[in-house]
Amino acid sequence: MERSESTIGAFEAKTRLSELLRETERGAAFVIERRGRKVARLVPYEEERSRDRPDGLDALFAALAEVRSRVKGGPVDVRALIDEGRR
Repeated sequence: MERSESTIGAFEAKTRLSELLRETERGAAFVIERRGRKVARLVPYEEERSRDRPDGLDALFAALAEVRSRVKGGPVDVRALIDEGRR
């Protein structure tokens, strides 16, 4: 969902915090600047999504786990790999 954001200075945000929170509850969003630099964003709170992953990620993680199970693991001798690369 695309929302427009109003820009507000830090001092003004501090003095109008209660009002900004009410507006944010209604869906408004604000970018807070300090000395002309964007430093924060005040946006409506969204409940955490369930642990379900977006489309395709479950399949991707399953495929990665399957590949990982086929790879022979064990200790890696980093020094030996570095020396081998120098030959």
